[in-house]
Order: sequence, then C-alpha cells, then structure tokens
Amino acid sequence: MTRISSVSLRRVLDSRGNATVEADVLTDSGGFGRAAAPSGASTGEYEAIELPAQEAIANAREHAVPRLVDTVYAGDQRAVDNALRAADGTDNFSEIGANSAVAISMAAAKAGADTLGAPLYQHLGGAFRGDNFPIPLGNVVGGGEHAKDATDIQEFLSAPVGAPSVEEAVFANAAVHAAIGDIFDEREIGAGKGDEGAWAPPIDDEEAFEIVDEAVSQVADEVGFEIKFGLDMAAAEMYEDGAYQYSDGEKSTDEQIEYVADLVEEYDLAYVEDPLDENDYEAFAELTEQVGDQTLICGDDLFVTNVSRLQDGIDAGAANSILIKPNQIGSLSDTFDAIELAVKHGYKTIISHRSGETEDTTIAHLAVATDADYIKTGTVAGERTAKLNELIRIADDAV
Repeated sequence: MTRISSVSLRRVLDSRGNATVEADVLTDSGGFGRAAAPSGASTGEYEAIELPAQEAIANAREHAVPRLVDTVYAGDQRAVDNALRAADGTDNFSEIGANSAVAISMAAAKAGADTLGAPLYQHLGGAFRGDNFPIPLGNVVGGGEHAKDATDIQEFLSAPVGAPSVEEAVFANAAVHAAIGDIFDEREIGAGKGDEGAWAPPIDDEEAFEIVDEAVSQVADEVGFEIKFGLDMAAAEMYEDGAYQYSDGEKSTDEQIEYVADLVEEYDLAYVEDPLDENDYEAFAELTEQVGDQTLICGDDLFVTNVSRLQDGIDAGAANSILIKPNQIGSLSDTFDAIELAVKHGYKTIISHRSGETEDTTIAHLAVATDADYIKTGTVAGERTAKLNELIRIADDAV
C-alpha cells in the first residue's frame, strides 16, 4: 500500500545559506521520499507565497499533515496535492507556504515511486526517449539579481542544441563555463561567481556578449556540434517608471523590443527569457511576432507556472515557451496542468531550478517525465551538478 503514514518537516540550508523546508514522506509499506523546496531571488509578482521556513513548517504541521497521514495515498499525486490545497484554503499557498507545500508534494511523489520500485520519472508517467532529451541550459555569465556589480542582463546561457546525448550536452556547458574563465584570465578581468555558479564579472553587457560568443564558438569547434547561447533578461527587475533601466541609460518598451530583436538577429540566440515586464502581454506578443520563428521567447515572471496567466498569454499570442518552476505554483499537480496546457497550444517547456537551490534532483525527473524541451539548472556548483548528474544517470539507466 502507498497510504501516507508520516510526514516530517525540517529546516535545511539552501545554496545561499538561507533556511528552506525539507519534507520526508513515509508510506505504510515502507516507501520513502525526501524533497526540499528551492527559493528564488528574481521572483515574479504572481508567484505562490513562500513563508519563512519555521512559519511554513509550523503551519503545515498544523493544517496539512493531519489531512495527509493515514488518509491519502502517496501514489495518488492529485489526491496529495488536493489535500494540500484544502489545508491551505488560499489561491497562493499563503497559509501553509508554497515552500512547505511543494516539498511535501515532491516527497510524496518520491515515496510513491519508491513503493513501486520505479524511478521517479517513470512514476510521473514518463520515459527517456533516447536522443530526444531535455537540452540543459547552462548559466555561464550573469549579474542582475544574482550578482552585484556585474552585467545588467541576469543570465547568459549556453545552449548545446546539437549535442548527441545528455552527457555531451552537460560537459559542453561546463567547457563553455571554463573557456569563459580562461578568457577572463587572458584579459585580466577578475570575476567571482553569482548565486548559480555563473561568472559574475565587472563588465558591461556588450563585452559579455562578445566573450560568451567567443567561448561558445570555440567549444563548438572543439566538440564538433552546434552550441548556441541564450539570455534570461529578468526584465521585470529592470522595469521602473515606465522604462527599462540599464547602467548606460533607459529604454522605452519599443526600444526594448527593438534591442532584443536585434540581439536575436546578431547572435542567433536560441532562447530569450523574460525580455519584457511581467505585466506586458502586448509587448511580449509584439516581440514574439517579430522573432518567434527564430528563437524561443520564454515567459517566467509572465506566467509563473500558472494556468490562468498562461491562458492569458496564449490568448494574446505572448511568448512561445514557458519556464516551469514547481515552487512557483506549489504542487506537482498544478505544475503538470501548466505543462499540459502549454504543450496543447504548441508552447515549448523549460523545466527550471531557482537561484537558491538544494541537492534535490526532482526537476531532472520532471523534465524527463514531461518530455520537456529544455532544462535550466546551472552549469557548476554542487546543487546544480546534482540535477545534471541525475540526468546523466537517467539516460544511462534507460539504455
């Protein structure tokens, strides 16, 4: 049986040294699952609510755990997540906290998989499809909310679109990261690292484009397959007083659209995430109309893994892809609903980590289970490589 027999919650550290929520779920047949909630720095206005860890744990123990233990089956994910919703009683998990909710939701899925003796991605309904794997987007240079005194653009992302395997894609991104470090050394640019392990150099966006383009081309020549790069602009964080604020001045919405379209053309970008403000469906639609046949225009803060906001975007023609973050919406069932709606309407899906991460590998399994187009999980640092190494294991085990 997979009936939940206990749910334990505790504080653990995330990669920024902040407290987050970890959940253990045990079933009456001995199935066990453990999961931890990540936390974002660049967060959308419409995300589910993360509470301080101790408050989230206390509230979940009081309201959610009694609804789950000896009542709900871990193998029935929808029942688990419906119980969490009922325990919370709000639209955004502001009572028990999305951090407690998503930790319990993911841990229950793992307990259900453990009871069946199946890997999580199979339990979630997926299969590894050989050469059709989620392409890892590797954060190699960044600034914005992830690093101070660095680039305005939050993330420059390596995209090994021609890689013949997960393993080669993962190592290609690591090679791009290393090549960029070498270029910094050659130019005597001192660069630390940001929250996600990307280089955080004291340079402007223009020089960053030049360096990333050089490194990507160099590594592509070495490995013998195509590597492009992309951006997470996190434009909502730049948008203030009706304009996009850059270090060298501001851009109107029309100027921002033109700027991004020119970047797509000049650098053959594979991916552009959040290039405009999170409330500007019209501008997203205009940019998508201009360059959506050349690149992925991805909504993160725009959609926040929320089916209602995604439907608004679909109706408006805004973006052609969606970033999927389970903690943005609070449960795996809600996450699957957003993915299903996106795929139905031809949107590409990108499963994503957060800047404040743990060693939890659930999103690697989620990406495989849902046949996602991309997975965004960093390039270096242990909490990032945990997901990447898990992808390699899944591919290896599926052979």
